[in-house]
Amino acid sequence: MSVTVLVGAQWGDEGKGKIIDILAKDAAFIVRYQGGNNAGHTVVIGKDEFILHLIPSGILHKGKTCIIGNGVVVDPEALLKEIDLLRSKGIEVGSNLLISDQVHLIFPYHRKMDKLKEERKGKGKIGTTGRGIGPCYTDKAARCGIRVADLLDDEVFRRKLKEVLDEKNEVFQKIYDFEGFSFDEIYNAYVGYRERISKFVCNCSKVLDEAVRQKKPIIFEGAQGTLLDIDHGTYPYVTSSNATAGGATTGAGVGPTKIDKVIGVVKAYTTRVGEGPFPTEFGPEMMEKIRQKGKEFGATTGRPRRCGWFDAVLLKHSIRINGISEIALTKLDVLDESDVIKVCTAYKLDGKLCEDFPADIDALFRCEPVYEEHPGWQQDTGSFTNLWQLPPNARKYLKRLSKLIGTKIRIVSVGSDRKQHIFIKD
Repeated sequence: MSVTVLVGAQWGDEGKGKIIDILAKDAAFIVRYQGGNNAGHTVVIGKDEFILHLIPSGILHKGKTCIIGNGVVVDPEALLKEIDLLRSKGIEVGSNLLISDQVHLIFPYHRKMDKLKEERKGKGKIGTTGRGIGPCYTDKAARCGIRVADLLDDEVFRRKLKEVLDEKNEVFQKIYDFEGFSFDEIYNAYVGYRERISKFVCNCSKVLDEAVRQKKPIIFEGAQGTLLDIDHGTYPYVTSSNATAGGATTGAGVGPTKIDKVIGVVKAYTTRVGEGPFPTEFGPEMMEKIRQKGKEFGATTGRPRRCGWFDAVLLKHSIRINGISEIALTKLDVLDESDVIKVCTAYKLDGKLCEDFPADIDALFRCEPVYEEHPGWQQDTGSFTNLWQLPPNARKYLKRLSKLIGTKIRIVSVGSDRKQHIFIKD
């Protein structure tokens, strides 16, 4: 396996948690490199369902080391709750979890600012989760963030928290008519978090460099998806970090020459959560059908996801940006009952054919999908473990998708359980 980056190639929610879980059995290290607890990776093992927001999905396998890299922003309260929940279900969380000392921390004022700014935008809202992710990354870029390393040094932490909180409270009071936060309350709470978190802290880059030298297999786990990337997504309807493969190098402190392979995870259709353009979005009837069949509700917020047909224009954009060498396709089984399946091969923009994904969001809102139609297979695929067991129309669909995007499909998921998948070889 060597060193692999696994990314979402659509708008997130592609089923990365399951694919990471499948691949983690052959890995030594699983590393989360960006995002925060605004993401949710779901893994189903028999009758048990695990929803992970910060801890890499590899934690569900014994003998693996999971790392939260410096590119992640961490709400310590949420992290500790996640640790406690996993332990309550019999999952070991101890020396197998490491946290970079350069991780930036989310504070209550980040969460409050997130909600106040979103409310202030009205109809122009982005659709954030309200977890404080964006404001925390804002502070990071503005060089006033507080990191785990700062939290561990009490003198530094006290000084930085006072400086930041004095400024934040002034903004809250003068702009948002909100009284602000108590220094003592936040300080005391985070000192308590420090006592529990300190045992996990490491120099992430150093640990991974040693693992690479020893040729240990590593998986870098992305959150969200390519079209939510701060640079390459549908800006401003994006997250606040680099969800693309490039984020793995900066978000974990590993040089790009160490990456051997990039796997893109896609659904057999397309979904997105929150506001923003979505050219292949279904109409109401099909929306409800696929939403219920695919259980398309956000793992973090429970919000219903918007659903639409497979978009090859979008995928080719993602493949190019990430350097994706192979595809893991999920939720093929959700289309089992469909008699006709559509695939978007191009857009029409102001009457002209458009085969490239536009950067202009206003233009993307005006894009109309150009579809080709494929006959469905109308057969339950959930029990199949071999490509040749799939119905002929399902195999034709996969072959056509692979040809359209110019990339081989190597894994096909046909159900939510970790055993329900097919590996495809040449």
